[in-house]
Amino acid sequence: MAVKEASPVRSSARERLLAAANELFYNEGVHTVGIDRIIEQAGVAKASLYNTFGSKDELVRAYLETRYASVTQRITQAVERYDTPRERLLAVFEGQGELFAQPGYRGCAFARASAESHPGDLAEQAAEGYRRWVRALLTRQLHLLYDGSGTSARMDHDPAAAAAARAAAATLLDAALARGTATQTS
Repeated sequence: MAVKEASPVRSSARERLLAAANELFYNEGVHTVGIDRIIEQAGVAKASLYNTFGSKDELVRAYLETRYASVTQRITQAVERYDTPRERLLAVFEGQGELFAQPGYRGCAFARASAESHPGDLAEQAAEGYRRWVRALLTRQLHLLYDGSGTSARMDHDPAAAAAARAAAATLLDAALARGTATQTS
């Protein structure tokens, strides 16, 4: 008796649209890529895009939300590897470095989408949600290091930028801790 091979599970139209959007929007830009390219790459009908997302703007928002979930998960996993507050804070840069080392890293998807968006549109709103998360995670000085390392990793093609930012963050933290200790002993 012949064993019937299981057919591969086909992902949903939503998953295929998001995968196509992730690749195309990230590599080429949210306004450069038209919906016809997305539906062609996803292998779905145009009606599937509109039934699932309603508009290209909603697809862009969903793409950025997917990126947000991926970035925050990677950073959170890096942080959870450590116990002390200092090391947990510095782990943010380690998680960022893991992102930079991925093949095809092209910079911050949120900065790229925001640069192409108009004030108040869905892409800008999604990018602002990500920025709120980063601002809540880090002090302003460390946030600037985080942003700068992202720009350096992209523009200089330097995945080691996160390690340099981590070292600078450690210096800032150690100086702040030393000031705090000196103030307490005075």
